[in-house]
Amino acid sequence: MLGRRVLVVGAGQGDYQMEDQPIGIGRAISVLLGREGASVVASDSNPSAAEVTAELVAAEGGKASALVADVSDPDSIEEMIRTAHRWLGGIDGVAYNVGVPGETGFEANTPEAWDATMSINLRGAMLTARAALRVLDPGSSVVFTSSIGALRPTGKKIAYESSKAALGALMRAVAFEGTERGIRANVVMPGLIDTGLGRSSTRVMPSRTTIPVPLGRHGTGWEVAYAALFLLSNESAYVTGQTLAVDGGRTTL
Repeated sequence: MLGRRVLVVGAGQGDYQMEDQPIGIGRAISVLLGREGASVVASDSNPSAAEVTAELVAAEGGKASALVADVSDPDSIEEMIRTAHRWLGGIDGVAYNVGVPGETGFEANTPEAWDATMSINLRGAMLTARAALRVLDPGSSVVFTSSIGALRPTGKKIAYESSKAALGALMRAVAFEGTERGIRANVVMPGLIDTGLGRSSTRVMPSRTTIPVPLGRHGTGWEVAYAALFLLSNESAYVTGQTLAVDGGRTTL
């Protein structure tokens, strides 16, 4: 990734008030990209979370700037792309790692609740790709973070699961759009991952710890980040329009 310029959307992480909270996926992606030589714009709706991520990248000798953006706001997305492009001197990588769980069950998924989830998880992804495609350099890579909820139920999170499934179609559209300029798009699809959000979900649903995983454990944010790194790098130059599951075999075995 030496010399590459990457915007990570959703680069912060929530504070779940727990000791030794594990790193989240967006932060792990940002830190790993910095380690590998990329210049990073760490974007998040939470200013302090974005700043911490940028500081962690810098602490390891990488280059990163924090940027505040709200992906539920189309104008904020346009400004995010303009600013990242200006700060980086161009963009040749975008990682969209944003997702809110939304409401549980059909009754709770009112039109307003459904739209609120979709505006962040799916519409935000589309508008980010739409704005980025105008300025991405030839040979760029776009990676969307989905979830195994795209393939199987994960606790009646209806809007969440629907949005993550739809990311596959959006990814293929971006990949198809980018073929003439060699712009690739792919999805990384995490399974049960040990993050602050994951542990918080386990508090609410203790049975999450007993869900069978063929490899016998939950994954880490770093393991998802390495998959994203591969898809963002030139080492995956002949990979586009694909979904890479990082789930310990949960969806296939």
